Amino acid sequence: MIFRRIMIGVLAALTAGSALGKADDPYLWLEEVEGEEALGWVESQNEQSIDYLESLPTFDELYGRNLEILNSNERIAAPSILGDHVYNFWRDAANQRGLWRRTSIDDYLTGDPAWETVLDIDALAEKEGEDWVYKGSTCLRPDYRRCLLRLSRGGADAVVVREFDVGAGAFVKGGFYVPEAKTGVGWVDRDTVFIGSDFGDGTLTDSGYARTARMWRRGEPLADAEEIFAGKSSDVSVGVSRTWDGDAHYDIARRSPTFFTRELYLMVEDGERVRIDIPDDASLRGIFHGQLIVSLKSDWTPANKTFAGGSLIGIDFERFMKGHRDFDELFAPTATSALGSVASTKDYLLLTVLEDVVSRMARLTRLDGAWVSEDLDTEPYGRISISTASDTTNTFFFSYEGFLQPDTLYVAREGGDDIEAMQSLPEFFDTEGMSVEQRFATSSDGEKIPYFLVLPPDFEPTGDTPTLLYGYGGFRVSMAPSYSAIVGHSWLARGGAFVVANIRGGGEYGPRWHQAALKENRQRAYDDFIAVAEDLIDRGVTSPDHLGIRGGSNGGLLTGVMLTQRPDLWNAVIVQVPLLDMKRFNRLLAGASWMAEYGNPDTDDWDYIKQYSPYHNLRRDADYPKAFFTTSTRDDRVHPGHARKMVARMDEMGHPVLYFENTVGGHAGASDNTQAARNDAFIYSYLWDQLGHQ
Repeated sequence: MIFRRIMIGVLAALTAGSALGKADDPYLWLEEVEGEEALGWVESQNEQSIDYLESLPTFDELYGRNLEILNSNERIAAPSILGDHVYNFWRDAANQRGLWRRTSIDDYLTGDPAWETVLDIDALAEKEGEDWVYKGSTCLRPDYRRCLLRLSRGGADAVVVREFDVGAGAFVKGGFYVPEAKTGVGWVDRDTVFIGSDFGDGTLTDSGYARTARMWRRGEPLADAEEIFAGKSSDVSVGVSRTWDGDAHYDIARRSPTFFTRELYLMVEDGERVRIDIPDDASLRGIFHGQLIVSLKSDWTPANKTFAGGSLIGIDFERFMKGHRDFDELFAPTATSALGSVASTKDYLLLTVLEDVVSRMARLTRLDGAWVSEDLDTEPYGRISISTASDTTNTFFFSYEGFLQPDTLYVAREGGDDIEAMQSLPEFFDTEGMSVEQRFATSSDGEKIPYFLVLPPDFEPTGDTPTLLYGYGGFRVSMAPSYSAIVGHSWLARGGAFVVANIRGGGEYGPRWHQAALKENRQRAYDDFIAVAEDLIDRGVTSPDHLGIRGGSNGGLLTGVMLTQRPDLWNAVIVQVPLLDMKRFNRLLAGASWMAEYGNPDTDDWDYIKQYSPYHNLRRDADYPKAFFTTSTRDDRVHPGHARKMVARMDEMGHPVLYFENTVGGHAGASDNTQAARNDAFIYSYLWDQLGHQ
């Protein structure tokens, strides 16, 4: 049957010519995620690729070392402050699915805490005969004893929600329970929750998320939960959540017509809703000491002053709801700076800021009705991430890392007046003689595109250094410096160069950087990536025979486009959990939610989308390098059909291609350390085989 399907596809493709036009897609059957024929095709492809990849001389060594690193007890136990406790989720060799555990804040600060296991996911999975993957929890303040746990089967985005009593160490008998769905849920009080989920016909948006928000009271059937807010089927999602400012709370309803826009409403007495009238593309960052904190994505003139897109602004919330618009400016972007994350402690606002894609951190205090900002004393030239902060204490934790600097966890007491390094990762690879540079390439329209270049010891620009170029370029995601022990030992320590391209579509320079590559301007992101590759070649870092690229999700679309647009530039192409069929992306799983990024292929937008859609730009007569596609059967965000169909069509055309589909793992591609170690061993073994210098 599989052979018959493939032959039908071959005949249809031959009839249609070298590129897909208006002819029916001959590989639609591969979109049947768990269809018998589709899974038979997957098994056949996996068998061929695994046999090849595991036979490569580097595989066993890379896999073994990957697993050692991922299971190492020297890793940092990332903290999450909830009340008087620090919580952590931990995986190692003995706990493949992981332990959800906690300790007191004071004990955690000793550096050698005595952890109390809250829930053993391995034991739970074995007891219940389920492939459980822990996806987080939402706990009820102020004691954080009752929690709503999210458990995924195989790593999918869809979760089962179950109420858990931390003090008793057990699920609550007859407690809140939501069957598997893409559910959003949060506490109102001990006996009430806000929930958005799949309530049957008409209750989901076209993107597969909740269209209605409901108030669910303990003891009543889920189906009887009272609807309190609703959107349209064309929306991305809706929801209602409770936001806290100290002991005060605000119930806020959200309707998201697109991925990047939202309408916000304050829920008041008797179910009345009052619009929180900020721009639809702005983000509410919280209510802090009575101040409404908003980050802007476009210029806004709420009164007599214009605030630039990328600014952070604040105003007394009660005054704002009465119609006043006298905002204060808390952060203003420049040509080289952009706002990163925003967090708060008991008395301070914390900001991370990117300056030419490297981080600094600032603390804001409201004194005598005015905001005072000061930079905190942190390491330069790397990435700073706020690990956890709470409105119950001024102690918070943050991490610092660079390409060659292992992650270091810092504790900041008194809002950052007292900063101390608590723990660093060991050096999982030898960085002696390695160096990091930031360079700028010139894109096709003259824009300067930054990229980071990590060079091996004794580098000489002879053009033959095996080089891996990584990119993303979408959804405001910034690619700042980061430490990867896997990249380090698998690639850098073996003589490879590593490059991260900060192309447009990301958030490295704020909203303008993202908006420059939206919809009809998408090609700019691809031109930027090409410009970085050509700059590397022109400078003698590498050559097409020794240059490989890697990207996942939207980055998988990027590398898929690079495969079809410029196959002459690379000798290895890694395409992970990708979008590739841009004619049907909006009809597959969560794809409709991304039309604000790419456009709507069911309209005239297809005129520009079809110019780069990888699935539609494959050519029989092209000379493609042997590409490697990976995905997951349990990816319920980006449909595995994208990768399946692309590979089937390349195979039918006679192009060399590798394919691996993990049967679990969700959009991450792996649900435990063993799977992650194996996936990366596949990838780097493939890279060394293609790019040489093993």
